[in-house]
Formats: sequence, C-alpha cells, structure tokens
Amino acid sequence: MPNPLYDALFGRHIGQNTPFLILPDGRTITHDQFIRSAARYANAFSDKGLTAGDRVAVQVGKSPDALALYAACVQAGLVFLPLNPGYTASEVDYFVGNSGARLLVCDPADVTELTPVAAAAGAAVETMDNTGRGTLRDLAATLPDTFDTVDRGAEDLAAFLYTSGTTGRSKGAMLSQRNLLSNAETLVDVWQFTKADVLLHALPIFHTHGLFVATNIMLLSGGAMVFLPKLDIDQLIRFMPQATALMGVPTFYTRLLGSDDFTAGLTAHMRLFISGSAPLLAETHKQFEERTGHRILERYGMTETNMNTSNPYDGPRRGGTVGTPLPGVELKICDPDTGETLRQGEIGVVEVRGPNVFQGYWQMPEKTAAELRADGFFITGDLGLIDEDGYVQIVGRGKDLIISGGYNIYPKEVEQVLDDQPGVLESAVIGVAHGDLGEAPVGVLVADGSRDLDLEALSQTVAQSLARFKCPRKLVVVDALPRNTMGKVQKNLLRETYADLFKG
Repeated sequence: MPNPLYDALFGRHIGQNTPFLILPDGRTITHDQFIRSAARYANAFSDKGLTAGDRVAVQVGKSPDALALYAACVQAGLVFLPLNPGYTASEVDYFVGNSGARLLVCDPADVTELTPVAAAAGAAVETMDNTGRGTLRDLAATLPDTFDTVDRGAEDLAAFLYTSGTTGRSKGAMLSQRNLLSNAETLVDVWQFTKADVLLHALPIFHTHGLFVATNIMLLSGGAMVFLPKLDIDQLIRFMPQATALMGVPTFYTRLLGSDDFTAGLTAHMRLFISGSAPLLAETHKQFEERTGHRILERYGMTETNMNTSNPYDGPRRGGTVGTPLPGVELKICDPDTGETLRQGEIGVVEVRGPNVFQGYWQMPEKTAAELRADGFFITGDLGLIDEDGYVQIVGRGKDLIISGGYNIYPKEVEQVLDDQPGVLESAVIGVAHGDLGEAPVGVLVADGSRDLDLEALSQTVAQSLARFKCPRKLVVVDALPRNTMGKVQKNLLRETYADLFKG
C-alpha cells in the first residue's frame, strides 16, 4: 500500500544490512534491524487498538527504541507527538488533552504521576526508559517483526509538534507527510548528503532539528548516525574521526572550541558543520574557522515549517545570515501592519510559502487564520531583511521588537554592538516598561571573564555607535542567559525578571 513517508524513509531499507545507528557502547544497529524493531512497535500499537489518524504522545529519553516509535507511527498511519522529557505533569496534561492522544508512552519513573493525567484524557499508558526498556518493548517483543503498512496520502498528518508557548498556550503544529518528506528531499540535495555520510547526532529527538531534519535526511540518503544520548563534548570528539557531518546548536560549537582536544586534525575529514535553532555569534564563526579551516553553515527553520533557508554548500557562507530560500520555498519580508511586501534591505516580518509549510494549528482555527494566509504564506513572527545579495538576516522575533518613545528598536542591532565590546561574551536586549518612554531597552550581559566590565564606560562606547534612542537605558550583568533546550535565549523570562526595573 502507498505510504509516501514510510516508503521513502523506512521501507526502502528493508533487508539492508548497512549501518544505521552507531552507539556509544560499540553496538551498531543496521537499517534492517531498525525497520524490524519499528514493525514490532507498529504491531504493538495495533494490538492496543490504535487506528490511522490516532495520536501517540511520547515523553521518553533518547534511544534507538524511542526513534523506532516514530517509524512505527508512520508505518501504522498514526500521528507522532514527541514531548520534551523535561515537561512537568501539568504540561503533559495539556498536550495529551489538547491532542486527544489515545496513547501516552512515558518513562517508568513517571508512570505513577502521569497515569491519572492520561486517564483524564482517555489515553492508555505504556512505559519506556532511556535504554528502551519498559512495558511497550515487552509487548512488542512478543509480536512479529513485519507489519502491513497502512495506506496514507501525502496530505495526511504524520506528526504534531507543539510550539514552545512563550506567549500563551502552546499550539500543536500539524505536519503532513508531504511537509516532512519534501523538506528532507530538498535538504539531502542542497547539503549533498549520500549513503557515504556518517552524521554525529547529539541533538534531542523531540524537536524538529534532531528528528525531522537530522534523522529524516540520514534515512533518505541511506547514511549512518553516531547516535549519542545527549550533548557530550568528549563523545563528540571521540567519534568525530568516524563522522563526516555534524548538526548542532551554537552551544555545540562554543563547547567544542573550549576543548583543547578539538583540533584542525580532528576535523580534517569532516565535510560539513551545520548550526541552527539559535543565532551563532560572529566571534564563534571566526574562532571555528581559525581553529579548523571549516566555515559553519547556518540555516533557518522553525516548528511550523522545518527548514526555510540555508547558506550555500558551495559558495560564500556568511555569518550573521541564514542564507537564501531553499528550492521550492518562497520568502518575503512584509510590513507587519499592512502585509505589503517591503523593499530589499527593509526590516519586516518574514513570511514563507512552500510544501514544507504546516497545515495549521490543531483545534485552533483562529490562530491558524491569523498566522497562515489564505494564499499559503505563513507569517513566521520573525523580523528580518533580505540584503543586497539575497541573503536573509533574522533580526529578532516580532514580540521582541522594542517601541521606545515611538521609535522601533530591533534588539539584534543593539546586541551586535554590545557583543563586539571587550569583556562581553554575549548579550540580550529586551524592552522593559518605562513611565516616560512606554518601554526602554535594557542590555543583559554575560562577561567573558577576561576583565571586569565597566558598565558606565561601556554605555559611553555604545553611544558612539548607535542613535541615542537605541542605547540601553540600563545594563545588567548575569552569569548566563536563560535558554530553552534548543539554545534559544528565553527573552520572555528576562522581561519577567526585569519588569520592575524602572518602576519608582
């Protein structure tokens, strides 16, 4: 039976005894072994009474078995809903209830707390720990290692991914088979992945980056993955001689640079380093190239769209940009109020359209209508511009825009100036309520430890580079910026922390 996503990613590997997952303990799981494991889980889902279109919520640690649950859902026509293991019971309660999941797979350590959560939503519970052991594997072990693939079409849903929910309740982005497959096909082509590639995989698999970018690409290309349970710099360095590519967030690269064992010789055979999910500092770009001779490739994507743009594989990779739109993806910069397309070089809201763009938010028609235009363009909420060479620059989130005294301030512009100052490792600029200006910019700084920061002198230096209305009214120093699991700075938390800074 036709099932485009399963056939392209998984079914083609049946009987292939080529390496797929290389594990830290020395074991290797072949493509065929992985597909047969997934088929057992598909049988387990069927045994539990799940049918095409049902949702399966999965909150477990990263393991080959956890990844096999994704393949099993695709083969059985189920909608895969991966959840961050760090979510609390109350958060899981929302996701399971909102999605209408029929089954929740959780860690055995959480089953007592989550069983009533699942029961309230009418969902069954099975367990799986971070080694793959649990009641679900016990059930699957008794079942056949083949499964009659469920017929699905390109527009049928394959997954829900819930947005981070920094403003209001998280939204369930509905991703179809076509959304996932088209993006993987494009990325395999533009990043030139083949069956000869070995990807260092240290990303989580509850997020689009580690699951639908990294994993789908390697399944489609037929290559292998060094499958690490989490970011461990020593493990990355240990396995790098076996690899050809690495996908990571900026933290991967800053920590690699912090190790004396990370050398040019170690990376000599590597062909590609990719970074995303958060902006890479210009200094990191520079240091990485000086250390290794490799220039990191930055790209731009999001939960609702997978990848939208990329710096070129062949051609200039420009720090501070996310490259150009991927083949088949249209991107424009629009006025946030009128929706009109702006001229090149002007800052506005990024909108994208293409086969990668999701189908809408689950059970939220008003939110869908507000963010997904009738003509198919998705209003990303990101602020950006297209430069004279056609490269896209992301300058911040729309909600991060600061309007001070009637003037628009784009935090990225101020952060770039602050980051360039001696003694500053990185910065985040936020808008804080101000009695006179409405809101005023505040710079939150992390020191690099090379010197004591003289904030008054720093303010005077910044004032030489920026118009007065853009200059932070206050600078504060913190040990570290709050980040989510993918490395993005959580400015909403900073705004909460410093909400009363100008009161009184």
